[in-house]
Amino acid sequence: MTPSTFAASDDGESAGQAQRLQWFQKARLGLFIHWGPYSITGCEWKGVTGKRDAHMMQEFRIPLADYKQLAATFNPVKFSAADWVKLARDSGLGYIVYVAKHHDGFAMYDSPSSGYDMVDATVFGRDPLREIADECRRQGVVLCVYYSLGRDWTVPGVPAGKRRCNDWDFPNPPPTAVDDYLETKAKPQLRELLTQYGPIGAIWFDTPEGITPAHSRALRTHILALQPKCLINARVGNGLGDYDIHEQKIPAESLHRHWEACLTINDRWAYDKNNHNWKSPAMIVRSLIDVASKGGNFLINVGPTGEGIIPAPSVERLHAVGAWLKVNGESIYGTSASALSGQGGEMVFQEIHHDGTEKNLAPDSSSPNLEVPLPRGWRSTRTNGALYIHLFDRPSDDTVTLPGVTDEVATATLLADPQHRALPLRREAGVLCVTLPPDVWDERATVLKLELR
Repeated sequence: MTPSTFAASDDGESAGQAQRLQWFQKARLGLFIHWGPYSITGCEWKGVTGKRDAHMMQEFRIPLADYKQLAATFNPVKFSAADWVKLARDSGLGYIVYVAKHHDGFAMYDSPSSGYDMVDATVFGRDPLREIADECRRQGVVLCVYYSLGRDWTVPGVPAGKRRCNDWDFPNPPPTAVDDYLETKAKPQLRELLTQYGPIGAIWFDTPEGITPAHSRALRTHILALQPKCLINARVGNGLGDYDIHEQKIPAESLHRHWEACLTINDRWAYDKNNHNWKSPAMIVRSLIDVASKGGNFLINVGPTGEGIIPAPSVERLHAVGAWLKVNGESIYGTSASALSGQGGEMVFQEIHHDGTEKNLAPDSSSPNLEVPLPRGWRSTRTNGALYIHLFDRPSDDTVTLPGVTDEVATATLLADPQHRALPLRREAGVLCVTLPPDVWDERATVLKLELR
């Protein structure tokens, strides 16, 4: 992953693009899965604990020959595609983004054009992506694939320049490295991904370093020729994506483009056995609400172990999210940003500096010095007939005051109230006031539904 935000085109959406975005807008929530040879060691190398998880090959400057030996031992015998997809579905997540190839250049699927892949280069000998694709179709979850575009540490000189390429194995790369890589590796692998696994909802590119406008146009043409309904994120580069990416952050206000915020559950994208800085269920729920209130999609990441197990703290938190959505999902799915939204400002969970070092800002339940406070106040989403107010703090007098709500409100109810009692409404000096019942409250977020006349 890279910290930058790449903007999609501002030229307006074609009718075809709007149609391709329909499933994305409907799903709203997705599960990101970072999994690869880097997962085997749990972010350690030769007894040293690392900080860059999926970037460990570069962090420790591991020779490609040694990294291939590590990959050969990959044997995730406890992997279950059915369990992973069920977890996403039960958690209310409508799509999965599976890392097909990260910066290490290893294909987490059967890649005939490469041979450096899960089927041909590990003792496991199975194609996890095939199994996940089959389960996604069976369970009704949209499958998307991540592909590291501008970095590949098995190829000399990708990206151009020595700061982020594999200069320990390839100190003198050819000047045409990026062009050669796109034609001989990236495009063939994209063809495999788009022809071997059924419908793909989106190609989730990363790191468009060294990617020219001509490259981006050619990649877009290549993808849409194979799957005309496939979305392409903004990291195809050069303003040619269908939607923007905000990594480890939530913008301060609604955007004019389709966008997605991707966040980790702890401080790492991939499995790190030493990192236990887990976001609380309340933080995750309130973050997804904040994203929805600003019109975005929410992509939450897990990092399975080398055995193929999604860590229990991740599972527990996703189940908590699913339980909240089972009660309150109508306030997220099928809604749009509200004119009242924009409260709370920008939230940044991780800073990554140009030298590659990171500063993790997510709350640690064991630390008194929390740099990312739990979102407070309220957020709102809306449909044509309703306004949803997501309450994060219970007022001391049980009266919610909602300045800015000028719509004529017919009834007010709490989604978590099994009796669906109509709540007392009044206006004081033009401000809508709603009285809450004493016996219904969810500390993660309580949703007040205002049905409009």
